[in-house]
Amino acid sequence: MKSTTVFLITTAILLLSSPEAKAQTTKSPPPSLAPAPAPTPDHVNLTHLLTVAGSFHTFLGYLESTKVIDTFQEQANNSKDGITIFAPTDKAFSSLKQPSLSNLTQDQLKSLCLFHALSRYYSLADFKNLSQSSPVSTYAGGQYTLNFTDLSGDVHVNSGWTNTKISSSVLSTDPVAVYQVDHVLLPEAIFGTDIPPMPAPAPSPVADTPPAADTPSGVNVTTNSSPSSSEQDPNSSAQLISLGIWSHLFVAVSSVMIMMSG
Repeated sequence: MKSTTVFLITTAILLLSSPEAKAQTTKSPPPSLAPAPAPTPDHVNLTHLLTVAGSFHTFLGYLESTKVIDTFQEQANNSKDGITIFAPTDKAFSSLKQPSLSNLTQDQLKSLCLFHALSRYYSLADFKNLSQSSPVSTYAGGQYTLNFTDLSGDVHVNSGWTNTKISSSVLSTDPVAVYQVDHVLLPEAIFGTDIPPMPAPAPSPVADTPPAADTPSGVNVTTNSSPSSSEQDPNSSAQLISLGIWSHLFVAVSSVMIMMSG
């Protein structure tokens, strides 16, 4: 009985000291965590931007009706080149009388909207070099080109029919740039090259002739012309009358003296 107990104790000690037992009692390491995925970049919502950033409701309406807003958004989100958009204000559309946009087809309206964007991101500083590459193709492609001129930091945009400048930067963060323009960009590819001349500026008002420098205001200047007979000095008339009387008196006295001497 005593030997059986010793055998059991010895067997238990051997089992506990075996590598298998140690492996079971050792804590397993925690599983390795996979690296967290990189955060997705924040995309600019062009519809929201044009809604809240200024008076661009008319322009946004055209972009939505022609589905061009989806094209611009796709370019902004998924293109490494980015996009540059020229957004006319509501006043730019309301002041546009000729040519009228109401006669354009849906395809022409779509081309007009695409004409207001470049398929690359350009900061304001980039236009100085871009002006040397004019004409520049727009998102509408083909003959839809724009000419840029940098004048001491002011970026002028010329479409043939329209000559305007970038009046403010709505957003300029790579890959999206949105710039405000105060006139609708009208392409020659739609409206032709028979561009009416610009109206002549109104003539400046003619200034009144100022009075002579040495003449006080309110004082009439007397000319050197001879006075009329009705304006002669009364004293001169009296002298003539007196001279006539003395002449007659002299003749009468002379006649009397001649008769007495006879």
